Amino acid sequence: MRWQMRSKIHKATVTQADLDYVGSITIDADLLDAVGLWDGEKVLVVSNTSGSRLETYVITGERGAGDICVNGAAAHLIGPGEDIIIIGFELSAEKVNPKVILPSPNNREYRYIIEEPKTVSEPF
Repeated sequence: MRWQMRSKIHKATVTQADLDYVGSITIDADLLDAVGLWDGEKVLVVSNTSGSRLETYVITGERGAGDICVNGAAAHLIGPGEDIIIIGFELSAEKVNPKVILPSPNNREYRYIIEEPKTVSEPF
């Protein structure tokens, strides 16, 4: 069994940071569906802007709103306008084929970087 990346939202823009919220990261439902993340799922959040890294859980945001909101204590580490990566992992004995998207600057559109299972050549 190995931990493998299953889902990745690469270079999303944080739209809000709310210290008074009870923790987590709120993500537009369209982005969650695109990479297969679930409400309540544990994710790693990495800031390309500050270098901060944290683990939290997903809250589903309004579909099509483009929201990426860092909530609770995490708002001390990552703020509005920061460029972040959100990663979900899976523990599996089999190779996982991840889904990876690159959102637009407003997080409302995206394109797949990795979507379909790739054939991997075995080393000789």
